[in-house]
Amino acid sequence: MSMPAGNWADLPQWPTSMLERVRKQAPRVHCLMNTVVQKLVADGLSALGAIPSMTSSTEEVQDFARKADALVVNLGTLDKQRREAIGLAVDVAAAREIPWVLDPAHCDYSPPRARFAQDLLQRQPTALRANAAEYGLLTVPDRVVAVETGVVDHISFAGQTISVANGDPLMAKVTGTGCLSGAVIAAFLAVDDDRHAATAAAMLVLGVAAEKAALSASGPGSFEPALLDALAALDGGDILERAKVTG
Repeated sequence: MSMPAGNWADLPQWPTSMLERVRKQAPRVHCLMNTVVQKLVADGLSALGAIPSMTSSTEEVQDFARKADALVVNLGTLDKQRREAIGLAVDVAAAREIPWVLDPAHCDYSPPRARFAQDLLQRQPTALRANAAEYGLLTVPDRVVAVETGVVDHISFAGQTISVANGDPLMAKVTGTGCLSGAVIAAFLAVDDDRHAATAAAMLVLGVAAEKAALSASGPGSFEPALLDALAALDGGDILERAKVTG
């Protein structure tokens, strides 16, 4: 069940329905991911109910992408071989018409990285996940854009913005939670054709899980495993109780 545009009466049914479908369908998400955060992203997708894969080998990335239901491209640790692997994987995603998410991590630090991110945007990712500084450098027509501000996340498409105020400050203390959000978006896009609603639902689910995790965490070291537990245990009641969404 997708969310009718502008209709918030269905909260929390539409994100709950998508979460249930992720768990039932177990979409395969191939992740060309920042090497620093691969384990957290793989564990987070597995806890959610999706199936991750991570190879960036140019010899086999296309084979993995052919078996995937969605792709996430993260520029966090970028080198020549990864640039080539990204191009090969995006070729497959385009040919198979599967959703793919671009996370232009740290493109605000490096002009070559920003140019590469802009080139990738011309290849029409299904959604862009970025922070405010990254987004400010890019030209993004006709894409779903999820901009994380650290307080309220804004998910925009076709003139409509959904704002999600869920989350916890401990997310900023654990490297990779932003990278994980891009992968969670890909998993939700794999099970629903409404790209705007699916992206917003993914951000909401991760934000609510973070709030649940913070209840038992004493700091960033205990927050990470608590987040995985919260993703695995999250249900519609948690979303109903905590959802802070406007549009």
